[in-house]
Amino acid sequence: MVRRVGAWVADDPDPRTADELTSLLQTARDTPEPGDDGPVADLARQEAQAARADLEDRFSGLLQFGTAGLRGELGGGPHRMNRAVVIRAAAGLADFLTGELEGATPPPRVVVGYDARHNSHTFALDTAAVMTAVGIDVLLLPRPLPTPVLASAVRRFGADAGVMVTASHNPPQDNGYKVYLGGRVVTGAGQGAQIVPPADTAIAAAIARVPSVASVPRAASGWTVLGEDVVEAYAADAAAVAPGGDPDHRARLKVVVTPLHGVGGALTRDVLTRAGFTDVTLVPEQAEPDPDFPTVAFPNPEEPGATDLALALAAAMRADLVVAVDPDADRCALALIDPRAHVPARGPETPQADGWRMLTGDEVGALLGADAAARVRADDRPDGAAPTLACSIVSSRLLAAIAADAGLRFASTLTGFKWISRVDGLVFGYEEALGYCVDPAHVRDKDGMSAAVRVCDLAARLAAEGRTLVDALDDLARAHGLHATGQVSARFADLSRIGATMSALRERPPAQLAGSPVVEVVDLAAGTDDDRGGLPPTDGLRLLTADGTRVVVRPSGTEPKVKAYLEVVVPVAADADRGALDTAHRTARERLDHLAADVRTALGLDGS
Repeated sequence: MVRRVGAWVADDPDPRTADELTSLLQTARDTPEPGDDGPVADLARQEAQAARADLEDRFSGLLQFGTAGLRGELGGGPHRMNRAVVIRAAAGLADFLTGELEGATPPPRVVVGYDARHNSHTFALDTAAVMTAVGIDVLLLPRPLPTPVLASAVRRFGADAGVMVTASHNPPQDNGYKVYLGGRVVTGAGQGAQIVPPADTAIAAAIARVPSVASVPRAASGWTVLGEDVVEAYAADAAAVAPGGDPDHRARLKVVVTPLHGVGGALTRDVLTRAGFTDVTLVPEQAEPDPDFPTVAFPNPEEPGATDLALALAAAMRADLVVAVDPDADRCALALIDPRAHVPARGPETPQADGWRMLTGDEVGALLGADAAARVRADDRPDGAAPTLACSIVSSRLLAAIAADAGLRFASTLTGFKWISRVDGLVFGYEEALGYCVDPAHVRDKDGMSAAVRVCDLAARLAAEGRTLVDALDDLARAHGLHATGQVSARFADLSRIGATMSALRERPPAQLAGSPVVEVVDLAAGTDDDRGGLPPTDGLRLLTADGTRVVVRPSGTEPKVKAYLEVVVPVAADADRGALDTAHRTARERLDHLAADVRTALGLDGS
């Protein structure tokens, strides 16, 4: 270990991480003699043991280039995000691109973007320096910006690749490296989308061949720093996703926006204002980028407490909607007042007591999907075109029903927008984890800002009729049944338990769930070939019961978790009144609770 750490330190281009590793190694070696006793010696032994464990983790292998690129904790060592790892990654990506376009003219073009996290700008500059040195045409975004701006620029400039330095909604100690391919390297529906196999494997192999950081040439200059016109172009496109609309109704919609200390605040407000939503207020405590995310425990709008400041401001202002985008603004969460969520105030008044609640990703996906279907039906489309709505296999089946009712094609994909965004004929796609693609012509990825424009437009049109987004959800329930979704997840410190949990479920699937017999168990590891289209193999199980309840269980692709995605469907009459709908919601909640308990038992999580 001493030699490995020493060799890495000698090759580390960053004095800070080199010193960090040197200090950690010294602590690991400073173990008191066996005869030394007392509190001071005991503490030194504990610190040495912790340092050795930390070094073992940092040197457990090179940070894996996987889901769309790299993501990990900042720090020194090959299993952390740092300049040495990024330089190697940039060199491997450059080697892949030059190989794919060998002899082509002009040379490969790459757009590089970055957010406001710790070291993002430095990692972006390192990437530009490495790629410029081998003759790649590098376009660097002008300042910290949201991920959708980078994704848009890849298509706008016909770039062969894009790199976005961001860890999205991860904790502040993390950073990441997201890669897109387009231009001449990937054509067709996947042009400008995140990488998928076999490109990811090929890039990882190229990274593994890099012998050292010292062997990688880096230019001191030569890349192009783009101007603000690239941001202007994105903003104009995003504002235009909901053309027309009554200016008065849009101006009357009162919206509170939080970017959760990320880079999306000013641009989200700008895009909404351009679209006519002029009464937009940023949560002041979270408006400016701050890589430490001081007001939230976890900068993900799905997490409890993340949107508390926004909800409190919305309640005080009597706003209509809360829009929360995650730190790189590619995800969008929505909150509103739902009469069914109102509870009598006990103690201090709270937004939740007034009926404010966050919509689920599936609810927003259904609203935007129905809106997209209506827009496609209203537009002339060329013969032979196949406009398609798409969502991931763990998202609600309601979108499939909406597509069928509109006479549109539907596609189910593996989880992740790298799959959703490359569906042929895509007009709208979403995943339940708050990701929505409403403008695939310009951004072949999820985009929280353009999604905010679409959902605010829908809310304004409904308000003009004296109705709300909750009423629109009720309409979908009358048309297709009430689809209610939820999750059960388990985090494991021992990663071997993830595989063991999945194996046990495959060997002994439950005979019934929420009181209904299980009639189908599909092992997704074998791939699927059903009425939603074939899917490549993925680690997971899909269970279906006689009453239509569905459960999909899979290991998380980004966290040490096993996740179960639950869905129940309660029939609703086409002419159901508010009372009948209230009853359906109570029934759905009870069935989801029962289902969650059964799934926890099936996964061996009782008592956890």
